[in-house]
Amino acid sequence: MSGHGEIPLERIVGLMQSLLSRPDLDSLLEEIVDTAKSLLGAELATLWLHQSDRGQLVCAIPRRDTPITAAIGVGLVGTCAAARKLVNVPDVSADTRFIEAVDGGALIGRGSMLSAPMIDSDGVLIGVLQLLDEDGLEFDARSESMAGLLAAQAAIALQAVALHRERMEFQRLSQEVELARTIQIGTLPEAMPRVPGYEVHGHFQPAERAGGDLFDLAVLDDQLYILLGDATGHGFGPALSAVQMQAMLRVAFRCGADLDQAYQHVNNQLAEDLAENRFITAFVGFLDPATHQVRFHSGGQGPILLWQAATNEPQWRKPTTFAFGVMEVDAPGKAATLDLAPGDVLALISDGIYEYTNEHGELFGDGRVAEVMRQGHGLPLTELTTKFMEAVAEFSAGAPQLDDITLVLLRREN
Repeated sequence: MSGHGEIPLERIVGLMQSLLSRPDLDSLLEEIVDTAKSLLGAELATLWLHQSDRGQLVCAIPRRDTPITAAIGVGLVGTCAAARKLVNVPDVSADTRFIEAVDGGALIGRGSMLSAPMIDSDGVLIGVLQLLDEDGLEFDARSESMAGLLAAQAAIALQAVALHRERMEFQRLSQEVELARTIQIGTLPEAMPRVPGYEVHGHFQPAERAGGDLFDLAVLDDQLYILLGDATGHGFGPALSAVQMQAMLRVAFRCGADLDQAYQHVNNQLAEDLAENRFITAFVGFLDPATHQVRFHSGGQGPILLWQAATNEPQWRKPTTFAFGVMEVDAPGKAATLDLAPGDVLALISDGIYEYTNEHGELFGDGRVAEVMRQGHGLPLTELTTKFMEAVAEFSAGAPQLDDITLVLLRREN
């Protein structure tokens, strides 16, 4: 401001370094305002941040319980933001653009005002810094130059804080994904169960992001318990939801519930627990190796593939009901059944294979699944699984895996 002496360069550099060293947003905003008043001898200073999604500015300093906002182009602050240029007004009472209830955070009704846009290194408007003097001392050319320099440094500092917060958020998400992945892996069977007259195999290949796939295979009361599930979404939440369902089903069966009761009670509990837009598709059933029959409920999980050895052709089954957790049911409904003849293969395959998309937008689809089964249904199930993964890799031609891939394969040997 006119009437004030020159500011030593060392002090300017020191203040700028202090500004850039602030690690968090709140302290940085305060430091910008304090630096502005110190450098320019202003009585008051206000700082506005640009909310691009709302097309407005919000007064961040001074803080209020209900912050003052201004649309772009409204008031001196909005004029500065719209033009992206300094606005220097020696007498606000004589300028029709001045709005007392907005400009300067409603702290000034007379005097001089200098508004400087804060624009970051990418050319993005970050906000506006306003300097106020109620005594009417005008901001001269040197003040304008200093305010412009400070606004530019403030924008860079705010940009750095934003980038730091993004990095911290990325690290947090990475840790969350790793935790979700650990949970998923920990739910898988340590070894495949032994079932007389049957070969059993399960496979899980996670995507880069955590998802909600899981499978379970266990012998309970001389029957093979079979579960394949996929919770909607990615990240810690879906993984936890899938584990929750798996745990509830295991507890229900160990406490003596039959298949229908377990389906009803677990579904209803999930409908109560899960968010409105969350659900879990799942096949849950039992193989009786004495009768070679599988009884199951398939909540949104499909298609279900039964490869018939006698005809060397697939039999496709649709889901029997809606996904787990969509809505409560008063009665479980009758479980579906399928019979396994010698050599038949029951293939439960998650949509990570069916919906794998190549670079041309094509889906792997039912036809390719059937072709892999046609060529490899007589192989050991570990080798058949390898055939599936090789076929998907060849089809994808390097396109990224965006969803978990899970297979549960069951073959009657005799």
